[in-house]
Parts: sequence; structure tokens; C-alpha cells
Amino acid sequence: MMQILIKIIFSVAIILAATAIAKRFPATAGLIGVMPLTGALVLIWVYLENKGNPVIMQEFARGALWGILPSILFFLTALICFKKQLSLPLVLAAGFGVWMAAAVVHQWILKG
Repeated sequence: MMQILIKIIFSVAIILAATAIAKRFPATAGLIGVMPLTGALVLIWVYLENKGNPVIMQEFARGALWGILPSILFFLTALICFKKQLSLPLVLAAGFGVWMAAAVVHQWILKG
């Protein structure tokens, strides 16, 4: 239970920091939001929970590496939608729709 609480505290702290920074430095907050810190935290938790199993660690790293592409497509879609001055709900729907399609392809490729 303590491990879950620590995970929640770290995650919330990162989100709060990024949103606080966004008020003055939106681009910096964007960088924080996508920085490898979250991936590194997950990597630590996966490592600890699986006793450093190299197969699991390798698969996680491979999935994360290729998972960057759907995330890039999410943010590219959001940028295009914001340039067209679409509402936030539409931006998020379009971004997540593109991300979901790319994530399905991602999983199909990694399983193949």
C-alpha cells in the first residue's frame, strides 16, 4: 500500500509542478509534461516490482521507445487543432483518436 501511495505522490507532484509552471512558461511546462521523468519513474516501479527481470525491462523499454510515435501524433494533432481554433474537447477527442489509432498499430507491430 505504501508503494502505491509513493507512486501517487510523485505523479501528482509532477503534474502540479507542470501546471504551475505553465502559467508563466507554457513551453517549459510542455517539456516537463513529456519529459522522460515519468518514463523513468515507471521504469523504476517496473524494475522494483519485477526484481529487475531483464526480459520485462527490455520489453518495457522497447514499448516506450516505439510508444513515442503515437504521443508525437497526439501532440501534432493537438497543435493543428489549436491552430484551427477548435475547442479543447474537440482537440482532445481528435488527439486521443489519432493516438488510439497509432497505439493499436504500435501494439500490432510489437506483437508481430
